[in-house]
Amino acid sequence: MKYRKGYYKKDGTYVQGHFFSGGSKKRYKNNGCLLIFIPLFMMLIIVGSCSEETGNNNCPTKTCSDFTTQSEAQSAYNSDPECYKNLDADKDGIACENLPN
Repeated sequence: MKYRKGYYKKDGTYVQGHFFSGGSKKRYKNNGCLLIFIPLFMMLIIVGSCSEETGNNNCPTKTCSDFTTQSEAQSAYNSDPECYKNLDADKDGIACENLPN
């Protein structure tokens, strides 16, 4: 609660000072934060939903160092090319080209 000083009206009458609640203008003064947090929240939702490209979490995380020969890596790649796409770096269909046959 605030105290409003007394004042004179235009017609010359005096209005006694009194306590008041501060009004509604001050209550909504800091809404600028909503303009920042709502878009950030929406961005987090969008980024969170787009974080998985394939959406298949059952794929093993194998690299070329997990295989001893190129033929082992190639057979794993041929079984599921979408899961083992990290075995084919240049995307030519041949997995782990640097391993011995």
